[in-house]
Amino acid sequence: MAVPASVLVSPDYDPEKDKGDFMNPTMLEYFRLKLINWREELLRESSDTIANTLQETELQKPDLADRASAETDHALELRTRDRERKLISKINEAILRIDDDSYGYCEDTGEPIQIARLNARPVATLTTEAQEQHERMEKTHRDD
Repeated sequence: MAVPASVLVSPDYDPEKDKGDFMNPTMLEYFRLKLINWREELLRESSDTIANTLQETELQKPDLADRASAETDHALELRTRDRERKLISKINEAILRIDDDSYGYCEDTGEPIQIARLNARPVATLTTEAQEQHERMEKTHRDD
């Protein structure tokens, strides 16, 4: 069930102090707006980078050290944009979870994800405990 567009969230709203049901319409709209604003900021930064940094960077420098430095900066900027592209995908997935009423619940356990965790990382899909367990499993299997 999608959150009605008529739900208004006041600028001083704090979901951690909300005494209503977990992921009530106001809370869902708060996180939807947070995710949308974050995505817009990332897209704006990406556009600025493309327009200002990457197009203006001249990689054909006469000095080898200058050329290497410019290429390193260029590669770093591209890696940063790639990470942001992946983050935008996660943001879009989180917005879809808001639309299908699964946002805020752990993918592994089905338990509610702590509001403080969602506030810090709105794209979180696991509770802190499930994330820690997942990371321990990754570390264990990585050594194989």
